[in-house]
Amino acid sequence: MPAPTLDAIANEDGRLAVLAMDQRATLRRMLDGAGMPSTDADLSAFKVDVVQALAPLSSGVLLDADFGIGPVRANGALPEAVGLLVAAEPVDRAKWNGEPRTTVDPERGARYVLDHGGDALKFLVQWRPGRPVRTGEPDLAEEALAATAAVIADCAEAGLPSVIEPLIARLPGEAPFTPVTAGPIVVDSAEQMAGLRPDLLKLEWPGSADGCRNVTEALGGVPWALLSAGVGIDEFVERVEIALDAGAVGFIAGRAIWGEAVTLRREERVSFLHETAVPRLACLCDVLARHGRSWQEVAEEAQAAPL
Repeated sequence: MPAPTLDAIANEDGRLAVLAMDQRATLRRMLDGAGMPSTDADLSAFKVDVVQALAPLSSGVLLDADFGIGPVRANGALPEAVGLLVAAEPVDRAKWNGEPRTTVDPERGARYVLDHGGDALKFLVQWRPGRPVRTGEPDLAEEALAATAAVIADCAEAGLPSVIEPLIARLPGEAPFTPVTAGPIVVDSAEQMAGLRPDLLKLEWPGSADGCRNVTEALGGVPWALLSAGVGIDEFVERVEIALDAGAVGFIAGRAIWGEAVTLRREERVSFLHETAVPRLACLCDVLARHGRSWQEVAEEAQAAPL
């Protein structure tokens, strides 16, 4: 079985400009919060509109099979040359006393992604590296690593690239994160996940330019892309440039590009996507063309590094 590659979700320069449109419960909450209809059909219609407008500028699109892939394909919204990254984490996420608990849905593995025509699998992990283990409680951090390792192994066996998205979780009673407090935890999380050798890490902002450089150094040749986490577009453009200059290979972004569309009725939404969201994505693609490196460069550097 040949080694998986990220070529299908990368552009011709080997860099990633991936549109994230896999939101399910989050998208429903956004629509509800804006007073917009949020039936299953409404979620699908929203996804079709976003992909139709933005996929032509993207190297890949991240979609779910619950509300996205079928309707998007039925409407011809995904260009043939644009790769498909499929979300494969469980729809209903487990909890332990309110804390996230990582599990794998056995029906949503590599075969599930391939059956939906996917070019890569994305697995979301909400966890806290170094979480204290209390007597009588499960080791949630170890569970997260074990579950992620199983997903990566399943993908490797199938020849399918694995994209892991580790999001750091607060401990009970812990104050909300700031960029300063979150940065070192993001780096620690990324380093531990990189030790499992996924094909790509989709990472939160590690707090600063130094944090981005620390991530690249800690990953040992695993490429990474920056997610937007819903920050404003101007801030995200700035962060993307910093991350690329520090060694990232691209971005995987959604709400920073199309977020305000949830407040609009269909005709206005389509206009917003074409008149505002398209230029936003074009700007990000321009930054990507002028900064950063390809995922192949990262792999070659890792192979050339002394043991």
